[in-house]
Amino acid sequence: MDIGCECEETRLQVTGPPIIVTECMCDSCRAAAARLAKLPGANNMLTAHCATPSALYRKDRVRIISGAGHLGEFRLTADAGTRRVIATCCNTPIFMEMKGAHWLDLYLHLWPETLRPRAVVRTMVGDLPDPSVLPVDMPNLKAQSMAFYAKLLWAWIAMGFQSPKIAAAERINV
Repeated sequence: MDIGCECEETRLQVTGPPIIVTECMCDSCRAAAARLAKLPGANNMLTAHCATPSALYRKDRVRIISGAGHLGEFRLTADAGTRRVIATCCNTPIFMEMKGAHWLDLYLHLWPETLRPRAVVRTMVGDLPDPSVLPVDMPNLKAQSMAFYAKLLWAWIAMGFQSPKIAAAERINV
């Protein structure tokens, strides 16, 4: 499946099913989303419950097919290990990547709405002041579960313990 940014200059191809589809409620994801929404022409990627929805894909199942030169990275702090990668052509957030990770959190707004994967769990609701306000339409986990980590481990094993690198052309400051 081909997915991409708002203006369609930056396109990715994903192969196979995601490892898992989540809505992250951590302070870091919510803060990054709020800052990225301030970029010119950017849209807010948070759900109505202020979650960051994403599909976790093995890096070897994601290929940038156009617009690689438009990729810019944003970090909450200069020394943060986690980066968010944005298509600078239209300031669309593309994915989140943790340092050394073998997967990418691809943001769900990249898919056409009718083909968008559905989140199956909310994670990190322990970061919220009052998680009881969340709907019970899916599990609301205080942190990531052992099953979550097991899925990531199996994906890494299937990749032969590799962690491909993805370059970004520039740094974004917001």
